[in-house]
Amino acid sequence: MNKAIAPRHLQLREMLLRRWKANGLKVGDRIESQNEIIKFCQFSLITVVKTLKDLEAEGVIRRQVGKGSFLVRAPWAEAFYRIGFFYNRDVVGGGIFDNVFYTRMVMAFEKQVVSDGHAFIMGSFRHGNMPVEVFEALDVVVLTSVTDETGLDVIDRVASQVCLIDHVVDHPRVHSYRIDFAPAFRAMVAHHGGRPARYLYIDSELPTQELAARRRWAEDAVADAPEGSSLRMLKIDPESRSAANAEALRAELEAHPADVIFGHANAEWEQSLEELAPGAALYPMSLDPAQRGFTVDAAGWMADVLPRIYANFEDRQAEGQIHAHTATFHP
Repeated sequence: MNKAIAPRHLQLREMLLRRWKANGLKVGDRIESQNEIIKFCQFSLITVVKTLKDLEAEGVIRRQVGKGSFLVRAPWAEAFYRIGFFYNRDVVGGGIFDNVFYTRMVMAFEKQVVSDGHAFIMGSFRHGNMPVEVFEALDVVVLTSVTDETGLDVIDRVASQVCLIDHVVDHPRVHSYRIDFAPAFRAMVAHHGGRPARYLYIDSELPTQELAARRRWAEDAVADAPEGSSLRMLKIDPESRSAANAEALRAELEAHPADVIFGHANAEWEQSLEELAPGAALYPMSLDPAQRGFTVDAAGWMADVLPRIYANFEDRQAEGQIHAHTATFHP
Protein backbone atom coordinates (compact mmCIF):
# COMPACT_ATOMS: atom_id res chain seq x y z
CA MET A 1 0.00 0.00 0.00
CA ASN A 2 1.33 3.41 -0.93
CA LYS A 3 1.86 5.94 1.80
CA ALA A 4 -0.57 8.84 1.74
CA ILE A 5 1.02 11.99 0.40
CA ALA A 6 0.89 14.87 2.87
CA PRO A 7 -0.89 18.06 1.79
CA ARG A 8 1.41 20.55 0.12
CA HIS A 9 1.33 23.06 2.97
CA LEU A 10 2.48 20.29 5.38
CA GLN A 11 5.24 19.29 2.97
CA LEU A 12 6.39 22.90 2.86
CA ARG A 13 6.20 23.18 6.66
CA GLU A 14 8.58 20.23 7.07
CA MET A 15 10.86 21.58 4.36
CA LEU A 16 11.10 24.97 6.08
CA LEU A 17 11.72 23.51 9.53
CA ARG A 18 14.42 21.25 8.11
CA ARG A 19 16.04 24.17 6.26
CA TRP A 20 16.04 26.40 9.35
CA LYS A 21 17.40 23.59 11.50
CA ALA A 22 20.21 22.83 9.02
CA ASN A 23 21.07 26.54 8.72
CA GLY A 24 21.30 26.90 12.48
CA LEU A 25 18.55 29.51 12.89
CA LYS A 26 17.98 30.61 16.46
CA VAL A 27 15.09 32.33 18.15
CA GLY A 28 14.96 35.94 16.99
CA ASP A 29 16.54 35.28 13.57
CA ARG A 30 14.77 36.57 10.49
CA ILE A 31 13.36 33.94 8.12
CA GLU A 32 12.94 34.18 4.37
CA SER A 33 10.22 36.31 2.80
CA GLN A 34 7.32 34.78 0.87
CA ASN A 35 9.01 35.56 -2.45
CA GLU A 36 12.33 34.10 -1.28
CA ILE A 37 10.60 30.89 -0.21
CA ILE A 38 8.87 30.56 -3.58
CA LYS A 39 12.24 30.82 -5.36
CA PHE A 40 13.85 27.86 -3.59
CA CYS A 41 10.83 25.61 -2.97
CA GLN A 42 8.71 26.03 -6.13
CA PHE A 43 5.46 25.92 -4.15
CA SER A 44 2.64 28.30 -5.08
CA LEU A 45 2.10 31.60 -3.31
CA ILE A 46 -1.17 30.27 -1.87
CA THR A 47 0.67 27.31 -0.29
CA VAL A 48 3.43 29.53 1.06
CA VAL A 49 0.98 31.99 2.63
CA LYS A 50 -1.03 29.20 4.26
CA THR A 51 2.11 27.51 5.59
CA LEU A 52 3.40 30.73 7.14
CA LYS A 53 0.02 31.45 8.69
CA ASP A 54 -0.01 27.94 10.20
CA LEU A 55 3.50 28.39 11.60
CA GLU A 56 2.47 31.72 13.08
CA ALA A 57 -0.60 30.12 14.69
CA GLU A 58 1.65 27.43 16.18
CA GLY A 59 3.86 30.08 17.72
CA VAL A 60 6.87 29.11 15.62
CA ILE A 61 7.21 32.43 13.76
CA ARG A 62 6.07 36.01 14.21
CA ARG A 63 5.24 38.18 11.22
CA GLN A 64 5.64 41.96 11.39
CA VAL A 65 4.31 44.15 8.62
CA GLY A 66 7.12 46.05 6.96
CA LYS A 67 9.83 44.22 8.91
CA GLY A 68 9.53 40.57 7.90
CA SER A 69 9.04 37.31 9.77
CA PHE A 70 11.09 36.06 12.69
CA LEU A 71 11.62 32.75 14.45
CA VAL A 72 10.14 32.79 17.95
CA ARG A 73 10.32 29.08 18.72
CA ALA A 74 12.66 26.40 17.36
CA PRO A 75 10.84 23.03 17.63
CA TRP A 76 14.09 21.18 16.90
CA ALA A 77 15.94 22.82 19.80
CA GLU A 78 13.85 21.71 22.75
CA ALA A 79 15.54 20.56 25.95
CA PHE A 80 14.99 16.89 25.04
CA TYR A 81 17.41 15.62 22.38
CA ARG A 82 17.34 12.38 20.39
CA ILE A 83 20.98 11.34 20.12
CA GLY A 84 22.08 8.46 17.92
CA PHE A 85 25.39 6.59 18.22
CA PHE A 86 26.30 4.59 15.09
CA TYR A 87 29.28 2.33 14.44
CA ASN A 88 30.68 0.94 11.19
CA ARG A 89 29.97 -2.76 10.58
CA ASP A 90 32.65 -2.86 7.88
CA VAL A 91 35.19 -2.12 10.63
CA VAL A 92 33.60 -3.74 13.69
CA GLY A 93 32.30 -6.75 11.81
CA GLY A 94 31.44 -8.94 14.79
CA GLY A 95 29.35 -6.24 16.43
CA ILE A 96 30.29 -3.44 18.75
CA PHE A 97 30.10 -5.54 21.90
CA ASP A 98 32.78 -7.87 20.54
CA ASN A 99 35.17 -4.91 20.62
CA VAL A 100 36.35 -3.81 24.07
CA PHE A 101 37.39 -0.33 22.91
CA TYR A 102 34.03 0.54 21.34
CA THR A 103 32.08 -1.21 24.09
CA ARG A 104 33.59 1.05 26.72
CA MET A 105 32.98 4.08 24.54
CA VAL A 106 29.32 3.39 23.81
CA MET A 107 28.50 2.41 27.41
CA ALA A 108 30.04 5.62 28.74
CA PHE A 109 28.28 7.66 26.05
CA GLU A 110 24.87 6.09 26.68
CA LYS A 111 25.15 6.50 30.45
CA GLN A 112 25.94 10.19 30.14
CA VAL A 113 23.21 10.87 27.54
CA VAL A 114 20.51 9.17 29.59
CA SER A 115 21.63 10.79 32.84
CA ASP A 116 21.37 14.16 31.06
CA GLY A 117 17.72 13.38 30.32
CA HIS A 118 17.98 12.71 26.59
CA ALA A 119 17.06 9.74 24.39
CA PHE A 120 19.84 7.39 23.26
CA ILE A 121 19.60 5.37 20.05
CA MET A 122 22.28 2.98 18.83
CA GLY A 123 22.69 1.57 15.34
CA SER A 124 25.20 0.69 12.66
CA PHE A 125 26.07 1.57 9.08
CA ARG A 126 28.36 0.42 6.28
CA HIS A 127 30.87 2.38 4.22
CA GLY A 128 28.45 3.10 1.38
CA ASN A 129 25.12 2.65 3.12
CA MET A 130 24.13 5.25 5.68
CA PRO A 131 20.61 5.06 7.23
CA VAL A 132 19.75 8.59 6.12
CA GLU A 133 16.07 8.42 7.10
CA VAL A 134 17.02 7.34 10.61
CA PHE A 135 19.61 10.11 10.86
CA GLU A 136 17.04 12.67 9.74
CA ALA A 137 14.73 11.72 12.62
CA LEU A 138 17.44 12.47 15.18
CA ASP A 139 18.79 15.70 16.60
CA VAL A 140 22.40 14.54 16.83
CA VAL A 141 24.15 11.73 14.95
CA VAL A 142 27.46 10.48 16.36
CA LEU A 143 29.53 8.28 14.04
CA THR A 144 32.48 6.15 15.09
CA SER A 145 34.79 3.62 13.40
CA VAL A 146 34.76 5.84 10.31
CA THR A 147 37.54 5.39 7.74
CA ASP A 148 38.61 7.16 4.55
CA GLU A 149 36.45 4.64 2.64
CA THR A 150 33.26 5.70 4.41
CA GLY A 151 30.92 7.80 2.28
CA LEU A 152 30.35 10.92 4.36
CA ASP A 153 28.19 12.74 1.81
CA VAL A 154 25.41 12.09 4.32
CA ILE A 155 26.69 15.13 6.22
CA ASP A 156 25.24 17.42 3.57
CA ARG A 157 22.03 15.41 3.21
CA VAL A 158 20.66 15.61 6.73
CA ALA A 159 19.71 18.51 8.96
CA SER A 160 20.83 16.69 12.10
CA GLN A 161 24.10 17.62 13.74
CA VAL A 162 26.75 15.11 12.66
CA CYS A 163 29.72 14.40 14.95
CA LEU A 164 32.68 12.08 14.48
CA ILE A 165 34.32 10.18 17.32
CA ASP A 166 37.95 9.09 16.87
CA HIS A 167 38.06 10.41 13.31
CA VAL A 168 38.83 13.83 11.86
CA VAL A 169 37.26 15.39 8.79
CA ASP A 170 37.56 18.93 7.47
CA HIS A 171 33.96 20.10 7.11
CA PRO A 172 32.38 23.39 8.22
CA ARG A 173 29.46 21.61 9.93
CA VAL A 174 31.30 18.73 11.57
CA HIS A 175 32.88 18.60 15.01
CA SER A 176 35.46 15.82 15.32
CA TYR A 177 36.42 14.35 18.68
CA ARG A 178 39.83 12.69 18.71
CA ILE A 179 42.24 11.19 21.22
CA ASP A 180 45.59 12.99 21.29
CA PHE A 181 48.32 10.39 21.89
CA ALA A 182 51.26 12.71 21.16
CA PRO A 183 51.99 13.72 24.80
CA ALA A 184 51.62 10.11 25.97
CA PHE A 185 54.02 8.84 23.28
CA ARG A 186 56.57 11.43 24.39
CA ALA A 187 56.07 10.36 28.03
CA MET A 188 56.75 6.74 27.01
CA VAL A 189 60.03 7.69 25.32
CA ALA A 190 61.01 9.78 28.33
CA HIS A 191 60.32 6.79 30.57
CA HIS A 192 62.85 4.77 28.53
CA GLY A 193 65.08 7.78 27.93
CA GLY A 194 68.17 6.59 29.73
CA ARG A 195 69.24 4.21 26.97
CA PRO A 196 68.71 3.61 23.26
CA ALA A 197 65.71 1.38 22.56
CA ARG A 198 64.21 -0.49 19.62
CA TYR A 199 60.57 0.51 19.28
CA LEU A 200 57.89 -1.42 17.40
CA TYR A 201 54.63 0.36 16.69
CA ILE A 202 51.73 -1.96 15.89
CA ASP A 203 49.52 -0.07 13.48
CA SER A 204 46.01 -0.79 12.26
CA GLU A 205 45.46 -1.58 8.59
CA LEU A 206 42.44 0.73 8.43
CA PRO A 207 42.90 3.73 6.08
CA THR A 208 42.11 6.75 8.26
CA GLN A 209 43.59 10.19 8.71
CA GLU A 210 43.51 9.68 12.46
CA LEU A 211 45.70 6.59 12.33
CA ALA A 212 48.09 8.46 10.04
CA ALA A 213 48.30 11.21 12.66
CA ARG A 214 49.14 8.64 15.33
CA ARG A 215 51.95 7.29 13.18
CA ARG A 216 53.38 10.80 12.89
CA TRP A 217 53.12 11.26 16.66
CA ALA A 218 54.98 7.98 17.19
CA GLU A 219 57.72 9.00 14.74
CA ASP A 220 58.10 12.41 16.36
CA ALA A 221 58.33 10.90 19.84
CA VAL A 222 60.98 8.33 18.92
CA ALA A 223 62.94 10.98 17.00
CA ASP A 224 63.63 12.57 20.40
CA ALA A 225 64.86 9.27 21.90
CA PRO A 226 68.60 8.75 22.66
CA GLU A 227 70.90 8.23 19.69
CA GLY A 228 70.80 4.63 18.50
CA SER A 229 67.06 4.25 19.04
CA SER A 230 64.94 2.98 16.16
CA LEU A 231 61.29 2.69 15.21
CA ARG A 232 59.62 0.07 13.05
CA MET A 233 55.94 -0.11 12.17
CA LEU A 234 53.90 -3.23 11.49
CA LYS A 235 50.40 -2.98 10.05
CA ILE A 236 47.98 -5.67 11.12
CA ASP A 237 44.30 -5.86 11.98
CA PRO A 238 44.38 -5.59 15.78
CA GLU A 239 40.98 -7.28 16.05
CA SER A 240 41.80 -10.20 13.75
CA ARG A 241 42.60 -13.66 15.05
CA SER A 242 43.93 -14.82 11.68
CA ALA A 243 47.00 -17.05 11.45
CA ALA A 244 48.45 -14.70 8.80
CA ASN A 245 48.51 -11.80 11.23
CA ALA A 246 50.04 -13.94 13.95
CA GLU A 247 52.73 -15.13 11.54
CA ALA A 248 53.48 -11.57 10.41
CA LEU A 249 53.94 -10.54 14.01
CA ARG A 250 56.18 -13.52 14.74
CA ALA A 251 58.32 -12.88 11.64
CA GLU A 252 58.72 -9.20 12.51
CA LEU A 253 59.90 -9.89 16.05
CA GLU A 254 62.26 -12.67 14.98
CA ALA A 255 63.88 -10.44 12.35
CA HIS A 256 63.82 -7.27 14.45
CA PRO A 257 63.66 -7.88 18.20
CA ALA A 258 62.00 -4.99 20.05
CA ASP A 259 62.61 -3.47 23.46
CA VAL A 260 59.33 -1.52 23.45
CA ILE A 261 56.11 -2.55 21.69
CA PHE A 262 53.20 -0.13 21.58
CA GLY A 263 50.07 0.68 19.61
CA HIS A 264 46.94 -1.17 18.61
CA ALA A 265 46.94 -4.46 20.50
CA ASN A 266 43.86 -6.02 22.07
CA ALA A 267 43.92 -8.42 25.03
CA GLU A 268 44.50 -11.52 22.88
CA TRP A 269 47.37 -9.88 20.99
CA GLU A 270 48.91 -8.82 24.29
CA GLN A 271 49.20 -12.45 25.34
CA SER A 272 50.83 -13.39 22.03
CA LEU A 273 53.23 -10.47 22.26
CA GLU A 274 54.27 -11.39 25.77
CA GLU A 275 55.09 -14.89 24.52
CA LEU A 276 56.94 -13.71 21.40
CA ALA A 277 58.89 -10.92 23.10
CA PRO A 278 59.05 -11.80 26.81
CA GLY A 279 61.62 -9.12 27.61
CA ALA A 280 59.90 -6.25 25.81
CA ALA A 281 57.84 -3.51 27.48
CA LEU A 282 54.29 -3.65 26.08
CA TYR A 283 52.06 -0.58 25.97
CA PRO A 284 48.65 -0.99 24.27
CA MET A 285 45.94 1.63 23.76
CA SER A 286 42.68 1.35 25.66
CA LEU A 287 39.76 3.15 27.29
CA ASP A 288 40.49 1.43 30.60
CA PRO A 289 42.25 3.91 32.90
CA ALA A 290 43.40 1.05 35.14
CA GLN A 291 45.39 -0.64 32.34
CA ARG A 292 49.03 -0.05 31.52
CA GLY A 293 49.98 1.71 28.32
CA PHE A 294 48.08 4.60 26.73
CA THR A 295 44.72 5.06 28.35
CA VAL A 296 41.72 7.34 28.32
CA ASP A 297 38.95 7.30 30.90
CA ALA A 298 35.97 6.65 28.62
CA ALA A 299 33.50 8.24 31.03
CA GLY A 300 35.68 11.32 31.38
CA TRP A 301 36.07 11.59 27.63
CA MET A 302 32.33 11.35 26.98
CA ALA A 303 31.65 13.82 29.80
CA ASP A 304 33.88 16.23 27.86
CA VAL A 305 32.35 15.44 24.45
CA LEU A 306 28.64 15.72 25.28
CA PRO A 307 28.54 19.30 26.63
CA ARG A 308 30.27 20.38 23.42
CA ILE A 309 27.67 18.50 21.37
CA TYR A 310 24.83 20.17 23.29
CA ALA A 311 26.41 23.61 22.87
CA ASN A 312 26.97 23.10 19.14
CA PHE A 313 23.42 21.90 18.73
CA GLU A 314 22.05 25.08 20.27
CA ASP A 315 24.41 27.14 18.10
CA ARG A 316 24.18 25.37 14.76
CA GLN A 317 26.18 28.11 13.06
CA ALA A 318 29.27 27.26 15.13
CA GLU A 319 32.18 26.46 12.82
CA GLY A 320 33.29 22.83 12.78
CA GLN A 321 36.31 22.10 14.95
CA ILE A 322 38.64 19.33 16.07
CA HIS A 323 38.36 18.67 19.79
CA ALA A 324 41.15 16.66 21.41
CA HIS A 325 41.10 14.59 24.59
CA THR A 326 44.56 13.71 25.83
CA ALA A 327 45.62 10.13 26.51
CA THR A 328 47.71 9.27 29.59
CA PHE A 329 50.77 7.04 29.71
CA HIS A 330 50.91 4.40 32.44
CA PRO A 331 54.22 2.37 32.54
